[in-house]
Amino acid sequence: MRVIDSNLQAHLDGGATSMCRAWIVRRQDGVEHGFTDHDVNLTVDGVVCEAASGMDATALESSTGLAVDNSQAVGALSSVGVTDADMEAGKFDAAEVWHYLVHWQDPTQFILQFRGTLGEIKRGGGVFEAELRGLSEALNKPVGRAYLRQCDRVLGDAKCGFDLFIPGFFAEEAVDQFTGNRVVELTNLAGFEDGWFVNGKVTWLTGQNAGAEGLVRADELSGMRRVVELWEETRLPIAIGDTLRLHAGCDKQAVTCKDKFHNFINFRGFPHMPGEDWSVSYPVSGTELDGSSRE
Repeated sequence: MRVIDSNLQAHLDGGATSMCRAWIVRRQDGVEHGFTDHDVNLTVDGVVCEAASGMDATALESSTGLAVDNSQAVGALSSVGVTDADMEAGKFDAAEVWHYLVHWQDPTQFILQFRGTLGEIKRGGGVFEAELRGLSEALNKPVGRAYLRQCDRVLGDAKCGFDLFIPGFFAEEAVDQFTGNRVVELTNLAGFEDGWFVNGKVTWLTGQNAGAEGLVRADELSGMRRVVELWEETRLPIAIGDTLRLHAGCDKQAVTCKDKFHNFINFRGFPHMPGEDWSVSYPVSGTELDGSSRE
């Protein structure tokens, strides 16, 4: 149930009101941005909301029950803190959003109309359009485990328990050569086995892509040089000298967990689970049925 301050309720009941809208966006890296459609800056809930930012939003759709609330936010890339490069780098992906109705004569009086996250973001012509996803969006995510031969964890997460920064399982190096936004060549990494970083995480430490992450598709040694191909192109251009961090990759197989990472005690797959052919098999006359393995 939404509770409205008695003073604000009295103002709303008066007929002529001085209300505006404000948005607060908190990125995953902790950076906050505030916007308002008022003509001067307002401080709302401790955050300075910038005027003349070009922000606007369609009507919010809210409901009782578990239906997903949704809306659209539209704005111009005119704020000092919001750039096309930041959006291209994914810094606003899954950012938290608060949408307020504010009494601009007394910004301490406001109503929280929406809380959620940013979804799909479209850009073009100096303008962006972002999908707003309500809190109930989380109910669309699958919960529980699947029975698979492979491990269902991400290398290094809480249930995997492997320390990604153990010496020998990560490396930091500068780009020596590159092809497009997907293939880089590195030196001084010949001490790692061929393919050691396949399926591993790459984190950009410097350059235009600093802070961005990706996954390694291919990792080959060519003499003293290592050629690394990413699954997806970086959103911003790569430059010679950009520094990245590579973590060893895991193919989620039991033998890899045991022999490469020595972490089989935390393996989260079911390597001995019978296949589909076994589960639908049935006795056949003349076939030896001695209870031995069907492998």
